[in-house]
Amino acid sequence: MFEAWGRVMFARRRLTLGLTLILVAFAAIWGTGVFSELSSGDNFTPPASQSQREAGQASQAFGRDDADVVILYRSAAMSVSDPAYRQVVSTALSVLPRADVARVSTYWSTGSPHLVSTDRHSTYAVIQLTGADDAARHQTYDAIKTELTPATLAASGVTARVGGNVPIEVAINSEVSADIAKAEGFSMPVLLILLLVIFGSLAAASLPVAIGGVAILGSFTVLRLLTMATTVSIYSVNITTILGLGLGIDYGLFMVTRFREELHRQPTVEQAVARTVATAGRTVAVSGVTVAVALTSLMLFPEDFLRSMGYGGVATVAVDMLAALTVLPALLAVLGHRVNALRIRRAVQYPAGGPAHDEASGAWYRLAHSVMRRPVVYITVIVIGLLALGAPFLRISWGGTDARTLPAASTIRQVSQTLDRDFPVNSTAPIEVLLTGGRAARPADLAAYRHRLDAIPGVTGNQVTGVRARTAGASTAGASTAGASTVRVDIGYESAPVSSAARQIVAAVRDTAPPPGATVLVGGTAAGLADELSSLGATLPPMALLVGVSTFVLLFLAFGSVLLPLKAIGMNVLSLSATFGVVVWIFQWGHLSGLLHFTATGSIDPTMPILMLAVIFGLSMDYEVFLLSRIRERYDQTGDNTASVAAGLQRTGGVITSLALLLVIVIGAFSASGITFIKLMGVGMIVALLVDATVIRVLLVPATMRLLGRANWWAPPPLRRLYARYGLKEQNPDAAPVPAGVEG
Repeated sequence: MFEAWGRVMFARRRLTLGLTLILVAFAAIWGTGVFSELSSGDNFTPPASQSQREAGQASQAFGRDDADVVILYRSAAMSVSDPAYRQVVSTALSVLPRADVARVSTYWSTGSPHLVSTDRHSTYAVIQLTGADDAARHQTYDAIKTELTPATLAASGVTARVGGNVPIEVAINSEVSADIAKAEGFSMPVLLILLLVIFGSLAAASLPVAIGGVAILGSFTVLRLLTMATTVSIYSVNITTILGLGLGIDYGLFMVTRFREELHRQPTVEQAVARTVATAGRTVAVSGVTVAVALTSLMLFPEDFLRSMGYGGVATVAVDMLAALTVLPALLAVLGHRVNALRIRRAVQYPAGGPAHDEASGAWYRLAHSVMRRPVVYITVIVIGLLALGAPFLRISWGGTDARTLPAASTIRQVSQTLDRDFPVNSTAPIEVLLTGGRAARPADLAAYRHRLDAIPGVTGNQVTGVRARTAGASTAGASTAGASTVRVDIGYESAPVSSAARQIVAAVRDTAPPPGATVLVGGTAAGLADELSSLGATLPPMALLVGVSTFVLLFLAFGSVLLPLKAIGMNVLSLSATFGVVVWIFQWGHLSGLLHFTATGSIDPTMPILMLAVIFGLSMDYEVFLLSRIRERYDQTGDNTASVAAGLQRTGGVITSLALLLVIVIGAFSASGITFIKLMGVGMIVALLVDATVIRVLLVPATMRLLGRANWWAPPPLRRLYARYGLKEQNPDAAPVPAGVEG
């Protein structure tokens, strides 16, 4: 099948390239407009969770109550009781365009003590912006942000700094866009130089980069199509860029390397293209489907953030795979022997008979034999070492993302930290309780319920902040609750909103008996994080089952073995545990925080390990498929397990190491991001790549395959027959018979 496809691509090479140019031009014009269509709001909380239902019903009953923008004022000379202070702030706020501002709340308009600092020299105004959705409010903020801190304030002895939800989101969006620009601007030239060194030819080196560029533009186009049907998070473009460029170069390098080999084996360019697609192309297809399935598991999660990463990742892998199986064979067909043109060094001179005769003299071949002479020693040392690296993961502490994810120099982050330090705790992030129906509004019952809330350890107090009558209209806090159908109570607490202590308080609030007949919904930042963790924990087992079973099936169909898929999954688990342990050691415990320029929060955002699990598992299987394909190919020819493992490593060891190095370059730009969770993702992926491409593939795989011997290729008779009929294999003209009962 794959060889026939290679011949089709050779025959239709010019048509294929012409259509590709048209599609790339369309993607460059229309697809790159995806950035304006992506969502950047609260994408982390499950849509049907209790906290989301509380937010929806509270908004319906009392109107939207989010702190879109917070303006922090401070005067060294005046306190908030000074009329001049009030006049200065009121004048500054009065000039804001009425069409852009839905509501302004200050200490002087509400009398709330939460809006005044402990030294009474600072206060803040809460501004709700107009706009039906996050994107509209972002545009509103961009339009008025220069008016939020007018120069007249400084002249009056009052300083003003801006923070709040919308500025945080806008700042993160800007950093994400800047990260992508930096990644592409830095990565492309460096990758081209490294590929030039690897191939020794500018023509060959430019092909993987071209495939990576096509993949990125194509995936942007698919993402924009998806935004027309569903919500897609802005963070998905990070995964799109990393995978698009990384996998594009992976597949390009693997196929170009094989094509250059086949040019020495085959009498014509057409046959070289056909055999390249039949071998390396088959490997790319198996790898692409395996990576895509791993990323598809993210779509099981209800959170928009993870689902968007799944959409973006699968779209990118699909475009990468299609480009490698269509555009690249067409380019190779056009270039032919000119793939070695524009050399910077002499091409590799293979001995008579082609590259296969050179396998036994290579450094990777000798390393493989060295490892296979002492397999038990290598396996023992490596497994113990990886488990030791993964040990910190046993002490992971889950937490949410707040303003500390921004750089320390960010004014928006500084405002958030000042509010936490100088103002009553949780003044902008209380635990919200919404009471509806029953006797929720009867003064005696409500007072008794509030008293029970105050008795919860860690609670600092509560207040009624909203009352809605059964008839029409809503009264403000402090009004009579007689005849009311909905009451909102805000709870203050001692701990940080994203801490485990805050989640314990949320659980206690939810367990507190409500007024007779009343329905209670608990929301707010802490409750949202609690709901997120509960949702992730419930979805993680189905995700693991999907990834594990699908990977096993795909690898069995590719290699006809029962043990090799199990071995591959086990090694990936080891690699992931080591990676997660290093991430905890760095980002939770704060080691290397000065070198990497981030602030450790003492916890890890729970979505990050799940996202890393899907991406890293897929990329690890990518390298596993590359290596096992060459081992299986040689095993089919010789029936010698040990020699096949050494030959496979000789043929792919340098390629896999080069692939890992190139992908580290791509990810390196993201690890320098000013956004902490993007930095965490980048550093974690770099650690995983280095462990996987060196320790796992180069040392652990040869050791375990030597220990298993011919059992590597064992499958029970029914599965052998299944593989013989449906296996994803090509007939190898050089294959030799393999003893019965050993291979599938």
